[in-house]
Amino acid sequence: MRIGRTVVALAIVMAACVGGRVSRAQTEEGERASEAARVLKEIQEAKETTIPKQILEKARAIAVFPSTVKGAFIVGAQRGKGLFSARMDGKWSAPAFVTLTGGSLGLQIGGQATDIVLVVMNERGMENLSSDSFKIGGDVSVAAGPVGREATASTDYKFEAEILSYSRSRGVFAGLSLNGSTIRADRDANSHVYGSEFTTKQIVTEGKGGTPTVIGEWMAELGRL
Repeated sequence: MRIGRTVVALAIVMAACVGGRVSRAQTEEGERASEAARVLKEIQEAKETTIPKQILEKARAIAVFPSTVKGAFIVGAQRGKGLFSARMDGKWSAPAFVTLTGGSLGLQIGGQATDIVLVVMNERGMENLSSDSFKIGGDVSVAAGPVGREATASTDYKFEAEILSYSRSRGVFAGLSLNGSTIRADRDANSHVYGSEFTTKQIVTEGKGGTPTVIGEWMAELGRL
């Protein structure tokens, strides 16, 4: 009897520990989704120096990496955690969680937190982003996106790029070159949020996993685009 009670007690403790880890992980992903939603909201509320409305209206998918940390001393490097959703039959999909890693050579000293936004302009770009790993500039064409509500015809050539990239620091958007960076599926985050190890494609294009409450703010802001 005493052994049986000990086994039960250990099982309860282990379950509580696992549950605590899952809960904390879900909170982290929820915060990531909320921060990405904040970036989307501020994009829409900004005045002149922002992503042009006509680009957002044509977007096939949008990825946001809030407060991507970029630090540099002689060799620059960046790593961020974000998420992205795609327009499927006129509606936005639930997001897949992804990571962004890359590097850049140059004499750079200092570091700053930067929001990075990728606007996918066509089906091929969306298919690449939906893969579990792809290299920007290698597998897909990327251009630094034009800025300002009044984007003119002179920037239309950039719309031919499969992905337009932006960075925002201190509230100001600017075009950004991310060639050489890699975007990968964040398998742990996707598993925490959706309860199963779905692939990026299954989440975004097939709707696997449904729409968990932790991504509610992100989905609400997408609905305003």
